[in-house]
Amino acid sequence: MLRYLWDPANAITIAGLLFSSTSLFLALSERLELSVAVALWAVLADHLDGFVAGRTKGRDPDVAKMGASLDGFSDIVYGAVLPAVIVVQVSEASILALATATSLLLAGALRLSYFANFGRSHDGRFLGLPLSYDVPLLALLFLFKHVIPAQAFPDVVNIGFLLLAIAHVAPVRVPPPSATMYTAISIFAVASSVALVSRSL
Repeated sequence: MLRYLWDPANAITIAGLLFSSTSLFLALSERLELSVAVALWAVLADHLDGFVAGRTKGRDPDVAKMGASLDGFSDIVYGAVLPAVIVVQVSEASILALATATSLLLAGALRLSYFANFGRSHDGRFLGLPLSYDVPLLALLFLFKHVIPAQAFPDVVNIGFLLLAIAHVAPVRVPPPSATMYTAISIFAVASSVALVSRSL
């Protein structure tokens, strides 16, 4: 079982899961800005593992199949479980947070199950908004938290993620990121991570 982890792309996916685990620990420890900063590296790992997998020549089909399953588990952790936990923490376990967290988890599971069985559409587009948008939204919300009234911040977070949960399962076709967009996302993730860490120390 562990031999599948020697594959470079699968090793990167595991690194992403380790970032997600650390981020969850920080979220449950109520160090939310640090949690989001670390979660951004899980996003980077998710983007990088697909890039590496696509460029690994002669990749064993069984290794690729294992990698696809690992990637799906990684996506649900950093793209749904982690944001759900942070929403609950920000909202101090309110009933609205329960509704938001449940919506995120159900939408994430439904979307990834659909993608695992049917993949992209014939034109290469995704059905519904990918889960990789959730952590960047968290980063933006925490980066601009100082301009949002403190009492309104939990409501803004909940509304934002309820809308994202709907977008994840909405019948809209989303084009895959281009090389330029991948570069922009990577720069944003690194810069935002550094900014959030510097603010929380």
